[in-house]
Amino acid sequence: MTSERLEAFSDGILAIIITIMVLELRAPEGTTFECLWKKAPVFLSYIVSFLYISIYWNHHHQLFKIAKKINGKILWANLNLLFWLSLIPFTTSWIGNNHIEDVPVALYGIVFLMSEISFLYLKHNIIQLHGKNSKVGKDLRMNKKNLLFFGIQISGLLLMSINDYFPLCCFLIAGIVKVVELKKVYDFMLSKM
Repeated sequence: MTSERLEAFSDGILAIIITIMVLELRAPEGTTFECLWKKAPVFLSYIVSFLYISIYWNHHHQLFKIAKKINGKILWANLNLLFWLSLIPFTTSWIGNNHIEDVPVALYGIVFLMSEISFLYLKHNIIQLHGKNSKVGKDLRMNKKNLLFFGIQISGLLLMSINDYFPLCCFLIAGIVKVVELKKVYDFMLSKM
């Protein structure tokens, strides 16, 4: 099997996820900066969520640019990833509507962690199909940034009792780590061309 249909389906789902998040943004009811400030938790969670969806879309694109073939395990692993990503609008809305409380923030972080685990599982299945010693296997191997990402994410969840905004900052920092990783992936891909 080739990956074009899987990529098109995934692109459509990710576009819908971003659309749902945008539709959840509501303008303040008043016209003052105080009214706008009350919307800060909603907007902050939207920024972090948009960053993560963008990162996964970019990584997904690069992943299937490298992978030359897919199988049923890869299709199911991709659906698993899309499932977790599809929960991001729900958790984003829940955080924003509840002014960043512990349980919504914890679920938000868990969804991000499960999204990353699902993405790594998708990569694992692609490597398994192509072989560890193949070009794909060498290009997609695990790196230290993945461990750093998990460390920052888990730190945010564990230190949630200090301040409810601390986990969001950790999630944002972890997202920035993924953006740096993505830039290196792009540079690596360009060097191979």
